[in-house]
Amino acid sequence: MLINRLNGKVLANDVRRADTFWSRFIGLMFTSVLSPGAALHILPCQSIHTFFMRYSIDVLYLDSNHKVIAVEKNVRPGKFGRIHRKAASVIELPIGIISETETEIGQEVQFQNHQI
Repeated sequence: MLINRLNGKVLANDVRRADTFWSRFIGLMFTSVLSPGAALHILPCQSIHTFFMRYSIDVLYLDSNHKVIAVEKNVRPGKFGRIHRKAASVIELPIGIISETETEIGQEVQFQNHQI
């Protein structure tokens, strides 16, 4: 689970981690949709691309303390994201989630295990 620490809003209930060379390389390529409530956490990562994707995404760039250092909304298929040298990781989200959760630069996000 991924939560905006400032306002408590949930960005994603199901966060998949991409932390190996191949999982980072593949990312969301060739997927048909990023389901509501899902996210991909890529680490380490300072930039993304949306080649071989069929949908737009929102992107959060995080430092090593999970502080948001940059946001990119509505990154369309076939594009490169900016390079953020201070980024330690990236969160790829369904389009609209950044605005919906009022997540902004300077805020922190928190990863939590969802326990039932």
